[in-house]
Amino acid sequence: MAAEEDRLRTYRGKRDFERTREPSGQAARTRGERPRFVVQIHDARRMHFDFRLQVDDVLKSWSVPKGPSTDPGDKRLAVPTEDHPLEYEDFEGVIPKGEYGGGTVIVWDHGTYEPLSHDRRGRPVDFAESLERGHATFRLHGAKLHGEYALNRFRGGADEEEAWLLVRKGPARSDGHGTPDPRRARSVRSGRTLAQVAAAAGRE
Repeated sequence: MAAEEDRLRTYRGKRDFERTREPSGQAARTRGERPRFVVQIHDARRMHFDFRLQVDDVLKSWSVPKGPSTDPGDKRLAVPTEDHPLEYEDFEGVIPKGEYGGGTVIVWDHGTYEPLSHDRRGRPVDFAESLERGHATFRLHGAKLHGEYALNRFRGGADEEEAWLLVRKGPARSDGHGTPDPRRARSVRSGRTLAQVAAAAGRE
């Protein structure tokens, strides 16, 4: 538990849980056979997608401005953010204005994933270790996203912000599919759009 507390220190330090309904990470969460993933659309100061992978007892998180794409020809910038608690997979609602990340959040997709990382000899590599090395591959089993993806770190050091690329692996496609318009996209939890979630919160 102490290790999890340390990993969530930054997350908790940025939030006032008397104002936001985001989970504090205090509740225990039973882990399933396969690790989980979630993609949330976050209409904050800048619209973006939050891509989160369960690694041990936290959700490793990246902010993806354009969202994950189903087209292998798209290389999507992914900027690491703080680790989130596992309960965040279910969070949907409005973070109050003035709070960190203030704005509306919907769960665009969620499901499980299979770690696929391996070394040059084809031997499996621990997924957390593969992220430390800066190259991780995995297969998503979501309601909307399916197939193999990779996260590759291309920048990061003492004097520069760390940045990754999120890429769908496979043959190039030219059918125009990619990521939907976030303002028209619907939650896999509630079927609502960002505007509908915001309006419901305003009536509470």
